[in-house]
Amino acid sequence: MAVLSARIASQLLRDAARKLPLRLVYPDGSVVGAADPAAPTLTLRQPDRLARRVGHTGLIGFGESYMAGEWESDDLVGVLTVFATSLADLVPRYLQTLRPIALVRQPRSQHNNLDQARRNIGEHYDLSNQMFAQFLDETMTYSSALFPALPASWDDLAGAQCRKIDRLLDAARVGPGSTVLEIGTGWGELSVRAATRGARVRSITLSSEQQRAARQRVAAAGLSDRVDVELCDYRDVSGRYDAVVSVEMIEAVGYSFWPTYFRALDRLVNPGGRVAIQAILMPHSRMLASRNTHTWIQKYIFPGGLLPSRQAILGITERHTSLRTEDMVSLQPHYAETLKLWRERFVANRDAVLALGFDDVFARMWELYLAYSEAGFRSGYLDVCQWTFAPSGGRW
Repeated sequence: MAVLSARIASQLLRDAARKLPLRLVYPDGSVVGAADPAAPTLTLRQPDRLARRVGHTGLIGFGESYMAGEWESDDLVGVLTVFATSLADLVPRYLQTLRPIALVRQPRSQHNNLDQARRNIGEHYDLSNQMFAQFLDETMTYSSALFPALPASWDDLAGAQCRKIDRLLDAARVGPGSTVLEIGTGWGELSVRAATRGARVRSITLSSEQQRAARQRVAAAGLSDRVDVELCDYRDVSGRYDAVVSVEMIEAVGYSFWPTYFRALDRLVNPGGRVAIQAILMPHSRMLASRNTHTWIQKYIFPGGLLPSRQAILGITERHTSLRTEDMVSLQPHYAETLKLWRERFVANRDAVLALGFDDVFARMWELYLAYSEAGFRSGYLDVCQWTFAPSGGRW
């Protein structure tokens, strides 16, 4: 069975190269696919091992093969963008019917109950504040920026992150005297900017590393009397706030807990207040197809997470809460540009990452993750929105 799976995987890769603007280069120098040498090129170092991995675990194996150095590309984003653009057509329909049987199921051990949620968050965000500093700008903001113009340069990034935060705070109507709950602290930039407006901020996180760094940032800004940063799960928060803000947090909540998350937002916002979130989105059909499967991103980057769709969020808020959409703005091209800048910085600082104690496999894994994410936005497969809700009524 393993031999047959590997043969099928090898043939599917060749077929994809023949149909797509893509080139495969094999160890003997032979080329399959696009005639144009400028087309994105996937160089196979160990094609048999790649085929075995893909035949065994699909896209998880594809990612693991890159981590192991079995294939390379001098245009990693280009290769992955080609795949992302044609994702629905890569596997023949007769094989797609086997998807529920063949794909790896999401392990119950990553289910985001109260205990596991902290472990899942810790696996990513507690890696090392120094490691994240190797590719984030000085604001240490780990979410899509909002640039005044595209394309952008590294020198634009910090200002664009502040611009993104200010837009979200404006949408949530945060000003002097506002009480603000932030779900998902990050490294503290949003809390600092909200407090600078005269707001009183309670920020919660499950990452002890982020809590430590955020508290230091708040203290350095002289705002410790206006900002509390706590280790706390969103399900354990009480009280009511004029504004509840949450930036790229829902992606870590998990499919089963999306209604719980939005009920918490509804419960925690004052009747006249606003909820403002920033959320990465995927197509609804793909979300439904992948909600119970285990992906490379879940295995190695974000355990227990899943990207929602617009339809999922609208359906959940309408069925389970009084929250109704007031405003929704896409930042899709801005995230592609943000990820490009992060990836370039990470690659440039690779030696510094290794000096922190991380190995080459980790560095390849993170380069793939950043390129994979950028390709998702460049292809249009992924979107990211700033989404504002009112606890009753709403325009949509």
